[in-house]
Amino acid sequence: MNGLERFSINQMTVKQLSMPELAEACGRLGVRNVGLWREPVQSYGLEATAKLVRDAGLTVTTLCRGGFLTAIDPGERARALDDNRRAVDEAATLGTDTLVLVSGGLPAGSRDLRGARERIADALAELGPYAQRHGVKLAIEPLHPMFASDRCVVSTLAQALDLAERFPAEQVGVTVDTYHVWWDDRAPEQIARAGAGGRIHTFQLADWTTPLPEGVLNGRGQIGDGAIDMREWKGYVEAAGYTGAIEVELFNDDLWARDGREVLAETAARFVAHAA
Repeated sequence: MNGLERFSINQMTVKQLSMPELAEACGRLGVRNVGLWREPVQSYGLEATAKLVRDAGLTVTTLCRGGFLTAIDPGERARALDDNRRAVDEAATLGTDTLVLVSGGLPAGSRDLRGARERIADALAELGPYAQRHGVKLAIEPLHPMFASDRCVVSTLAQALDLAERFPAEQVGVTVDTYHVWWDDRAPEQIARAGAGGRIHTFQLADWTTPLPEGVLNGRGQIGDGAIDMREWKGYVEAAGYTGAIEVELFNDDLWARDGREVLAETAARFVAHAA
């Protein structure tokens, strides 16, 4: 399908497909890029997945996810750092240079957002050099503010960049995800800021549709179904110098209930219609 050169299907969009099914469906459609998630990779086997994507001619654009770096308890923090080092190792084995980080929410009983963000910075000081030695960049993903308490205390690109800019761009940058930043009128200027520093490490698309489902986490709409102008946001990242792959990452129960090959074909067609 013409227009798919930069399209990457994030594995979560079609999580009902097994790893071999995903590779086969991508080959049939001419999709050359995939974003992978750690859990299904581990289930299929890290080395087996790396061989599968190589043999299929697929480029792994990102691995998701590392992060969850806000714990106060020393033992929990040590375990989180160990897990993130494993995530870096996995990314390197899969051949991707980008590990997406979801930073983590407030620890139980805490209301200290500032302290949580500082603990993320402390963790990045350890993880950034480790990732760089393995040829992997860390991409902080700001999540919509509705996730600040339990999932991600980094809610805006400005906050993400304030953290990332403490470290070399070769170590730490940001993820720009339309679903999470489209509401923020400062986001375009922050995209330009990120681009000027070489810190846009990945760009993801998902639409915002209302009403939100009861399980808000799985409310990402198929591109073209909601309120976000995908070409406008693509224009912002391209003006900032981003020329890499564009992932479509959808958490959507209705899509997961359908045939995964059909969803992949639909997503590719929507990408061409709304973002190519």
